[in-house]
Amino acid sequence: MDLEGVKFAVNPFDAIALEEALRIKEKLGEVEVVVATIGTEETVEQLRVGLAMGADRALLIRCADTLDSLAIAKVLAAVYQRERPGLVLMGKQAIDDDSNQAGQMLAALLNIGQATFVSKLELLENQQRARCQRETDGGLETVTVNLPAIITSDLRLNEPRYVSLPGIMKAKKKPLEEIGLAALGVAVAARTRYLKFECPPPRKAGVRVKTVDELLLKLKQEAKVV
Repeated sequence: MDLEGVKFAVNPFDAIALEEALRIKEKLGEVEVVVATIGTEETVEQLRVGLAMGADRALLIRCADTLDSLAIAKVLAAVYQRERPGLVLMGKQAIDDDSNQAGQMLAALLNIGQATFVSKLELLENQQRARCQRETDGGLETVTVNLPAIITSDLRLNEPRYVSLPGIMKAKKKPLEEIGLAALGVAVAARTRYLKFECPPPRKAGVRVKTVDELLLKLKQEAKVV
């Protein structure tokens, strides 16, 4: 893929997760919000966006290699052990590979609870538990998990705030720490790799029908779905 001139942006699911963290901070008061990503110098701009939104500090885990979901989860597990957060909020999936695995794998590696596809979040019992409403194919499901836990955000959890000019100015003074994989004590490598990318085949043009009977006939004889 030719990425010349492409401007990268924060994954919208991650922006929603950060927005939820900021709302928790605004409600509870003394809460530190830390944003983290794995990548190279190119990802600093996205971390600055998180700081401009309201995060207190940022972590850049330096890694130039392309990592799969398991490798990402292992790196994040090491970050978790370093930071010991009371709650991990992350997007339910990346929008480039759509794997939807890193959050679940991270919870498994840490042996802590998880709630995925969360569209509503409520902290209970002095922030010891979280009630989560999940969006599933069968409808809405409500689960309660003990904290700390991994919670991944769905689109309807909230609407992220816009980055303001004062926020951008404040972000320049907030700490952004760079950490190497060796400093975290992890050595990871992707176990899967992409072989190729290709566009889907072009769809055939639609056909207009004049009557319901004609539609049913085409569905039966041509589409063979009835």
